[in-house]
Amino acid sequence: MKTIKQIADELGVSKQAVRNQIANLGLQSSLRKNGNQFAIDEQQEALIIQAFQKKTQSENANGLQTELVTALQSSLRFMEQENEFLRRQLEAKDEQLERLDRRLAEAQILHADTKKMPLLPASTETTSERNFFARIFGKKAR
Repeated sequence: MKTIKQIADELGVSKQAVRNQIANLGLQSSLRKNGNQFAIDEQQEALIIQAFQKKTQSENANGLQTELVTALQSSLRFMEQENEFLRRQLEAKDEQLERLDRRLAEAQILHADTKKMPLLPASTETTSERNFFARIFGKKAR
């Protein structure tokens, strides 16, 4: 037979925690008094230890659930930020493509216009223009 203090020391909890567990299990009336201490038999001790183990397992499970929820929330925030970043990049690329499409259309129009324009023959150059160029480049006018 053990005392409440001995069981508390073995479990690493306070005497009050053991007393509370005894009350929760309804063992209070079945305890034997040995002087000014309660004597707890092996069957009662096993019930008390089992109750603490269940409590610890439950707390551990709750702790793991909390950690899991926190990790999932963190992952979700990261994925939302990544999604927003990629959405902004996609919008920027769409704008770039629109600008390139406009520039390509303008270049195609300019190219089409230059094909339509006839080239001026060399003989349309006037004598005064030839004299002007001749003076600049030091050649005789034709």
